[in-house]
Amino acid sequence: MTPPRLRILHTESSLGWGGQEIRVLTEAAGVARRGHEVLLAAPREARIFHEAPRFGVETVALPIARKRLRGLFALRALLRRRTFDVVNSHSSTDSWLAALALRGRGAQPALVRTRHISAPVPRNAATRWLYATATHRIVTTGERLRAQVMEETGVAAARVVSIPTGIDLARFQPGDRGEARRALGLPLDATIVGIVATLRSWKGHRYLLEAIAGLKRTDVHLVIVGDGPQREALGARVDALGIGSQVLFAGNRDDVAPWMRALDVFCLPSYANEGVPQSLMQAMACGRPVVTTAVGSIPEIVTDGVNGVIVATEDAMALGNVLAALIDDAALRERLGAHALADARSRFGDERMVERMIEVFGEAARASHG
Repeated sequence: MTPPRLRILHTESSLGWGGQEIRVLTEAAGVARRGHEVLLAAPREARIFHEAPRFGVETVALPIARKRLRGLFALRALLRRRTFDVVNSHSSTDSWLAALALRGRGAQPALVRTRHISAPVPRNAATRWLYATATHRIVTTGERLRAQVMEETGVAAARVVSIPTGIDLARFQPGDRGEARRALGLPLDATIVGIVATLRSWKGHRYLLEAIAGLKRTDVHLVIVGDGPQREALGARVDALGIGSQVLFAGNRDDVAPWMRALDVFCLPSYANEGVPQSLMQAMACGRPVVTTAVGSIPEIVTDGVNGVIVATEDAMALGNVLAALIDDAALRERLGAHALADARSRFGDERMVERMIEVFGEAARASHG
């Protein structure tokens, strides 16, 4: 029996660009390809609004970047103009606006809240209403986040589900390291450590810079892919550490797969706010050894000493010691990378993510009918 066609509105108030926004578009595009009607509402100034056409996702510009009446009224007007079975909210601001816009409308549409990060949920009456009453289903990107949401909000386990982010395994796969470096203009004879992440403080770029400086090896280079609010501060830190000749700020890149293939080691030393970072999964799918931390749901995909290395947070010395060990041991890098690739191929495909989200949307729509 063919499942009914669903009408889904995604809301995203974030102006940034990173794993969360990419998941929203990847998921929306996958659901639309399966014949469901999908629309994304986002601020016109948001990066996701302008990237959506590249993913084939229909968009509408709404002033929802902040919790203001203008955004609330615009969202209510959209809900009057078009019929939806489900509203899937993604950030705090748009989740509040969506919940308030839906209040008093009866059973439809159902509100599904996707919780992408591990930042604490405020413990107050208003937030309890948002999670326990206004929202029909809560989706997290990992089991640790699921447990956190249930503990902090008191929402019943049956209404919270973990659906890890999936990636395109046809796009992220191993390739020739030298060929990738030649195409990107990177040095062929250097050892290259890399990070792909929005330049936010909690991603830990600062500790990675200090670790690289502590190695005191000019043959080790660091490639930083991404942009964000910490760009100026990180540039100043590079200058202060005297490692400018070893560090490349590559900026945002539409296709990060070649950058992953160019690396010897991928490193993500986050110390807060993570779910399951897409960049880690992408690096693993490219067969690269990864160094990271036990933040959020990262331990659900990285097993220390098996398919990567887990280090303490905010500890540049410990991070440097691990990097030094990997740089000097090609066999260890090869072993970790091979296990990472095998796990990625068996667990990280985006098809399962899309299928499970459609199931959740259908369940929420049926439950909202009472």
